[in-house]
Order: sequence, then C-alpha cells, then structure tokens
Amino acid sequence: MTFCHSFHDSLGPRAFRLAGAASGASLKARGPVFDIVDETPADVDAREALLDEAFGPARFLKTCERLRAGRRPARGLALVAMDDERLVATLRLWDIHAGPGRPALLLGPLAVARSHRSLGLGAAMIETGLARAAARGHGAVLLVGDAPYYERFGFDVALTEGLVMPGPVERERFLGLELIEGALAGAQGRVAATGERASRALRRAAPSARAA
Repeated sequence: MTFCHSFHDSLGPRAFRLAGAASGASLKARGPVFDIVDETPADVDAREALLDEAFGPARFLKTCERLRAGRRPARGLALVAMDDERLVATLRLWDIHAGPGRPALLLGPLAVARSHRSLGLGAAMIETGLARAAARGHGAVLLVGDAPYYERFGFDVALTEGLVMPGPVERERFLGLELIEGALAGAQGRVAATGERASRALRRAAPSARAA
C-alpha cells in the first residue's frame, strides 16, 4: 500500500500552537493552543451554530448536502477544534462511492469561527482529517471547494474529470486527492452516498425553508 501524501499521525487529540501571523498549514511556536479532537454528541448544537454562521441557510441547498443528508460521518472522521471549552472549528468526512464500486470520502463542510480565522486552524483541521483518513486505509477524498486553497494539500481537478456529482457544481471546484496511488485512476460515473444511515434522533431537523 503506497501513500501519495504524508500527513502527521493524528489518531489521538492534537494540540496546535498557532500564531496570528500563521498562513496555510504553517504552525508557529507561539500563540493560543487548540485541541483537535473527535466530535461528541454534546458538540452538535455548537457545530450547527458555527456552520450557520459560516454558510447561512444556503448550505442545505448545496449539492454536497445530498451526499450527507441523513448519513453519519465516516467512522473516526468527525473532528472539532476546541479553544478551552469553546468549539471553534468543525470538519467531517463522509463515505461515498466515486463511481460504481470505488470507495472514497467526501470532505466537508469545513468551518472556522470568525474570531479564529487566519490562524492556520483550517489547514490544521484538513491535515488532521486527511491523516486520519490515510491511517484508516481510505484511498481517495473528493470535495467541492476553492482550488487555490486546497491544491496545497494535493487536491487536483484532473482527478475528478470522469466523475459526476448528484447535482450542479462548478467543475473547477470539484477536486480529488489520492491517499493511495491510483485510487482515482480511471474513476468514472456518478458520486453516491454510502455512509451509515443516521437515526432520526441524531438528525437536526432543518426548517422547511432550508430544505426547499
């Protein structure tokens, strides 16, 4: 098994010391400390409030939401960053098929509290999520996002050329990453959700206006 990208081992909590001047994934020796840990049921309300702040009601209308709705995140790949007792960032990855019979992950949404942006925390969340995914044997990750930002982590639009999302997306924002060499080679077809179904008790009921 060959990994195309090497990320820090992150199977347990990680503390990051981030400086306000940090950019991208650069982590400084001075500044506040944040712990990136597994999400728990107690984090749901704070996570949803952060996502509302970051994306607003339109987040429920995004094509990627069709692959997440009613599903649980991939095992061990729902992460939050804590500043003392405050949740300041969230990232989850989801089980999908990148075309028939080709397991992969969907990354997102990623959100960082407005008060904690420009600290490199978003990059740290991505690195941690990708490291965990690689350690768990996942071969590929897809996302819809800003290419200039995600290219630094190895994402490439060329890896999704044969794939189709279950709704409209801007092709230049539909990106792929191989954690295992060749995991997306020749990938074709429709991206489909494969994650475990969430129980009704764990779902957050979205207002009808959001689900329209």
